[in-house]
Amino acid sequence: MAAPALRPMPASEKTGIHTISLFVHDRPGVLVRVALVFARRGYNIESLVVSPSAAGGFSRMTMTCSGDPATLDQIIRQLAKLVDVVSAIDHTGDQSYETEIALIKLDVQDDDRTQVLQVAEHFNAKVVDYAQTSIVLRVYGGSEKLDALINLLRAYGISELVRSGKILMARGGSET
Repeated sequence: MAAPALRPMPASEKTGIHTISLFVHDRPGVLVRVALVFARRGYNIESLVVSPSAAGGFSRMTMTCSGDPATLDQIIRQLAKLVDVVSAIDHTGDQSYETEIALIKLDVQDDDRTQVLQVAEHFNAKVVDYAQTSIVLRVYGGSEKLDALINLLRAYGISELVRSGKILMARGGSET
């Protein structure tokens, strides 16, 4: 798999997609309070990944959303004021490594199997389940790569699709 390139600022400005990283205490109810801050401002969280951090007792939340940057600035300031939030950072335009993973199930007959496998190989997707009437592919990389593969595979009949949501880490000495 090829590593996704640095995320250039113009792409995020065009799409209006923002990637926000929160470092929070690992306590019940934190996710609800974070989601309420977005809901009160009419912002939709498009993807959300929560995972334990290297420091025990803390979690990392990575979310993507789109909308007005001024409103997003207000949201980030409000998030930073929450008791359980240690830090809240908008990584839009930052030099960071971003990736996500997808599992794609296709109902494929023998005629299309070779073509599907060729497309999968081009995108470095791995076949994780190969049945008589279906194939499950696992692919990871940048959001644009996953979008392109999914769009190509739609012609073959995607029966199920699961995407992890974006995770990211700031490059170099920058804080995530």
